Amino acid sequence: MQTIGINPPSDGDERSGQEPGRDLLPLLAGAAVAVAGVGAVLALTDVDSPLRGPFTLFFLIAAPGAAVAAALHGLEPWGRTIASVAGAIAIDLLVAEGMLAVHRWSVHGGIAAVTVISSVILLLVVLKRMRKIRSRR
Repeated sequence: MQTIGINPPSDGDERSGQEPGRDLLPLLAGAAVAVAGVGAVLALTDVDSPLRGPFTLFFLIAAPGAAVAAALHGLEPWGRTIASVAGAIAIDLLVAEGMLAVHRWSVHGGIAAVTVISSVILLLVVLKRMRKIRSRR
């Protein structure tokens, strides 16, 4: 009878060729989307909750930040992170300043405006990438 030796797994995941902990990235991204979504819903529905402020602030930074980061896919990771956070803050401040200038300030309007601007940026990025794929064919 022949026995087959089984080697114990090493610290690094050699099967996939990825670093250990790389599988946590999609999980953390999903958790961030959930927290941002809950923040937007809590702000739009005027629910009295101690989580409303922090979750809404997270939404106001994460939504435009993710959109700007998607548009800047050619930069190095640290530069992209810094630029996306700065872009998110700039978008939030421009929305607030614009709403105050026309005397139409409201929390609901601010959340809606940031959502629309972030969605438009993401849509433009997706359309640009689809156009590149079509031109390669």
